[in-house]
Amino acid sequence: QVQLVESGGGLVQPGGSLSLSCAASGASGFIFSRYAMSWYRQAPGKARELVAGISSTGGSTNYAASVKGRFTISRDNAKNTVYLQMNSLKPEDTAVYYCKARDRDNYEYWGQGTQVTVSS
Repeated sequence: QVQLVESGGGLVQPGGSLSLSCAASGASGFIFSRYAMSWYRQAPGKARELVAGISSTGGSTNYAASVKGRFTISRDNAKNTVYLQMNSLKPEDTAVYYCKARDRDNYEYWGQGTQVTVSS
């Protein structure tokens, strides 16, 4: 079992920045570097969508077209944490942001989410 705890959400003005963190933990033997990590988001009335993903080693990343060039995903395997740096935020980035871990058997674990609101 893997536990994921997101933090860093909040209210920010358009054009501002926020940094999200997702801390992972698990039972004895848990090895964070074996998990590919992703950030998803879900706005009210909309389906959950992939925002960004990063490979288990951090050597490969991918982004939704809507956030490319504004958001950066990174991870620190020594701290069992994945990050999402969000710059130039827009009102349409308002959503609950979720962290997801995927193991080598493609089993997925989700965090509880953190609210990001972009508004003046």
